[in-house]
Amino acid sequence: MSVPVPYHATAQRPEWSSLPARLRAEVSTRMGAPVIQARTAGAGFTRGFAALLRTADGQSAFVKAAPHAEQPHLVDWYAREAAILTRLPAGLPAPRPRWTLWEAGWYVLCLDPVDGHTPRLPWDQAELTATLTAFADVAEALAEPPVELTALGLPRLADLARDDLLWWGEVAAGREQVPPLPAPARGRLADLVTLESRLPRYAAAATGLTHGDLRVDNVLVDTAGSVWFCDWPWLCHGPAWFDLVTLLITGYATGLDVDSLFAAQPAAASAPDDALDVTLAALAGYHLTAATSAPPTASTNLPAHQRWTGEQAIRWLSHRRGWL
Repeated sequence: MSVPVPYHATAQRPEWSSLPARLRAEVSTRMGAPVIQARTAGAGFTRGFAALLRTADGQSAFVKAAPHAEQPHLVDWYAREAAILTRLPAGLPAPRPRWTLWEAGWYVLCLDPVDGHTPRLPWDQAELTATLTAFADVAEALAEPPVELTALGLPRLADLARDDLLWWGEVAAGREQVPPLPAPARGRLADLVTLESRLPRYAAAATGLTHGDLRVDNVLVDTAGSVWFCDWPWLCHGPAWFDLVTLLITGYATGLDVDSLFAAQPAAASAPDDALDVTLAALAGYHLTAATSAPPTASTNLPAHQRWTGEQAIRWLSHRRGWL
């Protein structure tokens, strides 16, 4: 099954030339030479500026920026990401921050550049192997959270789940409309409520940290074939197997044996027996419900991708549970 819009082309972002002149001048000053080229990032679902910039003297950097007046949530996310990336353990495949600045009402985050592409779908075997290997390294490094990171007061996935992920209970109570469901899941609302309700308890038992938003559009494969994980503002206390599920949904949709891939990862070794089903139920409810009310500050491609992601999650769950 193909995605609604390829992940490398989901974003709708402002061009470099449309940014305030004062902002462009200050970014050029911080980079040490005039910016002569800007390659806008095609992946992602926000409307924030994000581009690989090159300067007249051959330097490059990846720059994100958002206006506080129109997109205060993005400013908060970028500032949180800067704080997190500064404190991640050395050696992890995550772009490191160079500097931040405020100018003309905009917040700017400058990162080390990664010249790469989102993974090809259907998954290329070499890219899949590299992604899962890099994921295992990150999961191991964050299994015992560094003090520098925990000092930031990171949220807990258990709380985030209760506040924002568990929607089947809302549907069952009549506070949310029933979203369109693939045929195998119709009539399974009670099962979905029961499954998703276990996620906070499972997440609370974890002692490590999890990326929290490890979709395929937050993965980059560089020109050497190495994998980098991007967009870290949602790092939280929680189990690494949660990230593994969000990452593998595209694998299910394109015909991979994702059950085996999940079980083979070290991060899944400590997962409860039904953790995969529990996470799929929660993700399906979240995405299918959210697809009906995307914020105006998001890409117009977001609802279709949320609907598709929710459908794949519930189809994968239905296959696993025998809801045929």
